[in-house]
Amino acid sequence: MIGTSPEEKDADYYHRQHEHHDEYHDYSDSHGHGGHHDTAHDAHHGGYEDHHSHGSGGSTGYVPPPPIDLAPAAEEEGGGPIKSFLDHLEDFRWVLIKVISSVLVAMMICLVGGNWLVGVLTYPLSVAQKLYTKQQTTLPLFLGTNQLSKIRIEDLKRFYAGTNTVDSLQFVPVQIGTNTVLAVQPGPERKDFPSKRLVGLINLSPLSAIMVALKLAFYGGLVLAAPFIIFFIGQFVLPALRIREKEILYQVSGFGSLLFLMGVLFCYFVILPITVTASVEFSDWLGFSADEWQAEEYIGFACKFMVAMGLGFQLPVIILTLVKIGLLDHKKLGAFRRYWVVINLVLSAVITPSGDPLTMLIFAAPLHILYEFCILVAWFWSWRDRRREKAQPSSS
Repeated sequence: MIGTSPEEKDADYYHRQHEHHDEYHDYSDSHGHGGHHDTAHDAHHGGYEDHHSHGSGGSTGYVPPPPIDLAPAAEEEGGGPIKSFLDHLEDFRWVLIKVISSVLVAMMICLVGGNWLVGVLTYPLSVAQKLYTKQQTTLPLFLGTNQLSKIRIEDLKRFYAGTNTVDSLQFVPVQIGTNTVLAVQPGPERKDFPSKRLVGLINLSPLSAIMVALKLAFYGGLVLAAPFIIFFIGQFVLPALRIREKEILYQVSGFGSLLFLMGVLFCYFVILPITVTASVEFSDWLGFSADEWQAEEYIGFACKFMVAMGLGFQLPVIILTLVKIGLLDHKKLGAFRRYWVVINLVLSAVITPSGDPLTMLIFAAPLHILYEFCILVAWFWSWRDRRREKAQPSSS
């Protein structure tokens, strides 16, 4: 290259660069990268030209497509933000703190209103007192203000045919000729003399009153704090569920809560007074006095009995859930009816403490009605599904 001019040197350098560029393209094409390179190259130059044409007042430049919004799909699937195990554990710890705090606050409120709760729980005793008074088969016989004896009502009907209601009898001196005799006449009304007390609640130990107060606070606190407990647990569980699962959970919770309340009220107003009356009469038949009960035992018995009846009313929730997932149908429930009657009676005999057949039947009757209701609902669901299947081909 000795004696080469500068122009020849520049031409030789350009020739060598061009050969190197051609070799690079041949290598890329042989390895399948030529299309990608050309596309990228054209896109680069096209964007560059569009940029310059846009700046010079020509057509607009390249506009990227709008981002795809995945929020509706994610919302349809449900589920909250992805968290680690420790984050979930921390959330669960706060749920426990809030639940326990709400129960403690509710228990303090129930301790302050303990006398009012006692009045609420002893109301079935007053109802039982009225039932027991109506069922009395004897009338007291008075001489002045003293009660001498009792007379059976059946014996009274033999010689008294009046139309007025007789609550008691009394001896009254009657002048017959020259003789004065004692005659039996209707006495004072029942409200004017003390009737036999059916049951009285007493405490037999120094700590009984404290235990009664704690039981009232515990059971009353759970009932009072139940809405807050459900809300806090829902805050923890619901974000992890899909929308369809949330709808099913709302339906089950609402239906189950309504049935639980119905069971508690039915036990409070109907079953408890009859059970108390039957227990006293059964004790009298055995020859034991049953006019005084321990307050602690009665409070615990009444609360557990109402809770048991409320749980028993959850039968439709369990059965209809099994029907929904396909494990049961109305045919299987109808075939199982005869076995359910036996199971229901056995459960009623175990739960009712008095052993009275009337109380057992009163406890078992609503449960059997609920079972028949489940069969009816399962049949309706099956009929609705068959109707939809028949209508589907015609609509398509």
